[in-house]
Amino acid sequence: MTARANLVVGQSGGPTAVINNSLIGVVHQALKSDKIDGIYGMLHGIRGVLDQELIDLRRESAQTLERIRMTPGSALGTVRYKVRPEDYDRLLDVFAKHDIRYFLYIGGNDSMDTVYQVSQVARQRGYELHAVGVPKTIDNDLAQTDHSPGFGSAARFVASAIRNSGYDTESMGPDGPIKLVEIMGRNAGWLAASAALAKDSAYDPPHLIYLPERGVSPEALVADVESVYREYGYCVVAVSEGIVYEDGTSYASAAGRTIVDAFGHEVKQGVVETVADYILDKLGVRARFDKPSYLQRSCVELASPVDQAEAYRAGVEGVRAALNCATGQMISFVREPGPEYAIRYELADLSQIANQEKVIPAEYINAEGNGVTEAFLDYARPLIGGPLPSLARLSKYPVAKR
Repeated sequence: MTARANLVVGQSGGPTAVINNSLIGVVHQALKSDKIDGIYGMLHGIRGVLDQELIDLRRESAQTLERIRMTPGSALGTVRYKVRPEDYDRLLDVFAKHDIRYFLYIGGNDSMDTVYQVSQVARQRGYELHAVGVPKTIDNDLAQTDHSPGFGSAARFVASAIRNSGYDTESMGPDGPIKLVEIMGRNAGWLAASAALAKDSAYDPPHLIYLPERGVSPEALVADVESVYREYGYCVVAVSEGIVYEDGTSYASAAGRTIVDAFGHEVKQGVVETVADYILDKLGVRARFDKPSYLQRSCVELASPVDQAEAYRAGVEGVRAALNCATGQMISFVREPGPEYAIRYELADLSQIANQEKVIPAEYINAEGNGVTEAFLDYARPLIGGPLPSLARLSKYPVAKR
């Protein structure tokens, strides 16, 4: 493409603590190019194109753009909207009216499917469009990439929350010996597994971790909890919202009626409450529970500096790829071999990513199915931006009774 044209960028799906870094990476790189004229932001994802609700990102001050990098949520607004077949012609019509030839979309699985479909329709219509996906998801379940921006920061939050809540639980003695924490992850347990980054010793929380990739019976789960409680006097459990029984049935399904989102994905509800009920029924002990929910993805104060830098770079690389005529592709992170953490950025074909899910491989889950292996910890540690601060316990030297 020789003539200058316009670029549009949007954000979709659940926000992350670093998603705005990707947005600003796109803007900064676009500002450097003499091939790009207008730099537009679509409000609330793809709906912003359908409704022609676009904003001029060139008019934002440099100071605002920098502050947006450390702001939670999606600065452009997000959306969960499944594009209908009849929408694609409308999307291309709006692109043509605004001379948009570069389309960058920051999102997860469903967003990558949107980018792929738009690229295919543009090709069929003979409309020159360079559509590139910029990955993000705290679930870390995008295929064809080592990890996704957003995961490292959410993993740091989860590990911190589990550890801090665990010390709180331990201090309660007989008044609060069992704590459950429900962690996001519809079908993939990457985020729940990251709770293991909080452990320094077997005594430390979390003592047990349950993931969607390995079914568990209520009897086995309760037996695990009872064993830990008897040994340590307290028990902290990381429970993925996607855990299933041995037959693959969701614990969420047992909690009530099934609710689905705009893409037909089951909304997991009542999982930790179901587990707590099993513990109460079989052990006669009330388990307290936390459900951090959106806190897991929105706490910028705990954002991983590695995650922030990589999210920004993903936006930069997205623009570079589009300017080099890439389309129907996503920025992919490839980890370099060796003991020191390093990645390189490549392009992956969205036909191999859209509607796919990357789950935790078997070698990352321990034999008992209630924890993770050292191989997972080696994978995840570099992504959270350094170790958590050191904590301590009193030695509790006894005073002789009189």
